[in-house]
Amino acid sequence: MRNLPPRFRALSLKRPAFWVSMPLSLGVGFGFYLATASSIHTDATQRFNGHAQTARNTIVARVKSYTDVVRSTAALFQSNYPLSRLQFHRYVNGIGIEKHFPAIEGINYAEFVTDAQRPEFERRMASEPMADGSAPQPFVISPPGRRENYNIMTMIEPIHLGNAMGRDMTSIPYLYEQHMRNRDSGLLTSSGRPIDSLSGPNRTGLAMRLAIYHPDKPTATVEQRRAAFIGSVGLAFSVNKLMTGVIDEMPVKNARMILVDRALGIDRVGSRVLFDSTGSAPPKPQRFWLAANRFSRTLPIDFNGRQWDATFSVDAREMYSGFEEFAPWLAMMAGSVSTLLFYALFHTLTSSRARAIKLAKVMTRELRESQAKLQMSHQNLRRLAAHADQIKEGERKRIAREIHDDLGQNLLALRIDADMLSTRTRVNHPRLHHRASATLAHIDTTIKSVRQIINDLRPNVLDLGLSAAVEWQIGEFRRRTGIDCELVDESNDVALDEQAAIAFFRILQESLSNIVRHAHASRVKVVLSSRSTTLAMTVSDNGVGLGQGGRSKVGSFGLVGIEERISILDGTFSILSKTGEGTTVSVSVPITTAPPTAVAPAAAKSTQRANSEVF
Repeated sequence: MRNLPPRFRALSLKRPAFWVSMPLSLGVGFGFYLATASSIHTDATQRFNGHAQTARNTIVARVKSYTDVVRSTAALFQSNYPLSRLQFHRYVNGIGIEKHFPAIEGINYAEFVTDAQRPEFERRMASEPMADGSAPQPFVISPPGRRENYNIMTMIEPIHLGNAMGRDMTSIPYLYEQHMRNRDSGLLTSSGRPIDSLSGPNRTGLAMRLAIYHPDKPTATVEQRRAAFIGSVGLAFSVNKLMTGVIDEMPVKNARMILVDRALGIDRVGSRVLFDSTGSAPPKPQRFWLAANRFSRTLPIDFNGRQWDATFSVDAREMYSGFEEFAPWLAMMAGSVSTLLFYALFHTLTSSRARAIKLAKVMTRELRESQAKLQMSHQNLRRLAAHADQIKEGERKRIAREIHDDLGQNLLALRIDADMLSTRTRVNHPRLHHRASATLAHIDTTIKSVRQIINDLRPNVLDLGLSAAVEWQIGEFRRRTGIDCELVDESNDVALDEQAAIAFFRILQESLSNIVRHAHASRVKVVLSSRSTTLAMTVSDNGVGLGQGGRSKVGSFGLVGIEERISILDGTFSILSKTGEGTTVSVSVPITTAPPTAVAPAAAKSTQRANSEVF
């Protein structure tokens, strides 16, 4: 053990770490084994269930196709009533039962005859040609004797089954009961009792039968169906032939299918095994290292109102590949080895824990000092930014006032002089009047430009309060852009200090400017609301929204400026945007005490009108 590398010396038998690492690695390896085995078993179960469902769907499709043969035969009788033996023979040959429906053993028609109709029926049968077109042959009803009603076999295909011709099917008690139920319901029925001549060990023959009614009589009620009943079409088929190939189509070797009729038959026998793909021998039990020795799935099949259960099963080994058999062991080995390696690495790292803790304490102290300095620097920068904003707004206010007082008054005086000159030269000096009028128009344009510059620097309407300034700015926005802009003012004309009012106004200006430049919106809504200690404003549009990375786009400082203004005021800022669904900017600041505004809302509006006429 002395020759081991330092990282592996912890695994020495003399160290407690060894007695910890070995059980841990074995436990992790066993967990890997169970997880891998469970995953493989789940995948195999899903694949087997899929194969079973496919086989079940194949059986359902085959049953439906044979049921359709019965229904189409019944439709033939009702559309060509009365039907001759030759027509019936040609129809059966046309559908090609030997090629397309190999499970069909025979198709027959039993005509319903009362005892009063029997003489006429016997004369008609004795004079009708045979199915192959040959001359009529004597027709005898069996068993002999007189009965109230008869269901006599008059047509049967293939022809070689003609020895059943003339048999009264209702002479047998359980068949009589089935025929009467078939007559009254009008539904396709099956007795559930195997046909003796088609059944044997692991071989079952069944029959389906459908009533036929006179095409010109109503069949809405039981009484009407009894009056219109003229006979029934039956189909005998071999369950073994019907199931032939179903289990072979499953891509699994040695699969087994058992078909059981769960409903009671007319002979009061239930849970009858109709088909077993491997005979009656039970499967040999096999031990397997995965969860189950065999996969099994039972699926229901509706056979004309009777429930069949198709049980598919296969040995578990058939569902796994060679790799899947050994994958859990490989996973167990990988889990155990990797756990040992990780434990050795962990032990190596924890051996230097004291030094790492000491180094971490030093780094934490330095980090806290740096964080404190950074926070102080950030506060200084914020105070500097607030001071710069105050200076900038003050300078804007001074420049706007000087433009208003100096340039504005000079332009106003110049306009008065030009207007006087234009008035006095209107009659006697038309050319000079024309030049004076043009000069007056240029002066008016210059006055508008100067007024716009003053409003851009600092609108005088800010002196009337935030609500008036917001209303004025929205009016200007509508006039310049033509975009529908709605104002909802719920602020109750709250009084703010000048710094907060200016910040809100500039945020509104920046938001509206962003909408014009980027949003491509047709509708904007501004909501100004106040609570007990907070003033909030939201600006929303129905534009294209911010794209991915739009908020942090290089060279774009509009949103950054809004966020910084709100941070200076200890407020909150949020932006909600989805591509194609517009953008909503929300800001809120705490309300601080400010001198009340002495101008009423009506005075504010009159002052706005005055600003549009003079400086």
